[in-house]
Amino acid sequence: MLKDFLYLKEKNLKNVIELLLKSYTSSFSDSEQTLKRNSLGKAHHRLIILVDNNSGLRVSEILNSLKITKQSLNRVIQDLVKKGLISQKKGIKDGREKEIYLTTKGTEFSNNLFNSQKARILSAFKKSSPDEVLYFKNVLKRIIQ
Repeated sequence: MLKDFLYLKEKNLKNVIELLLKSYTSSFSDSEQTLKRNSLGKAHHRLIILVDNNSGLRVSEILNSLKITKQSLNRVIQDLVKKGLISQKKGIKDGREKEIYLTTKGTEFSNNLFNSQKARILSAFKKSSPDEVLYFKNVLKRIIQ
């Protein structure tokens, strides 16, 4: 019974944190060349992923999700607007609120970034059982909460 809780030991938790860091670094390094060619960085990538998966997000929702300052977000938004990758529209429910959308060019760019990361993640999923993938996703969601 005690062995069932070995994964809660501090050393194991530190190892998990290291694995999360390494998996993040590895999976996002696949898209770095595309970002660099377009003079974009990780902050731009994070926003593109978020907006691609949640079109029409309000600025306040993005701030909450990415845990960044409004000033940082505004800089990233302006960069992406200049490159024609995202657009801003007045909120449907509240005209004072801005909603963020990918443009057609932005969707293509997001797909390029996704495709550069897809092979690594798909390979890992294929080497895992359906239950392992489901449990992994559930644990990640709980970490986020």
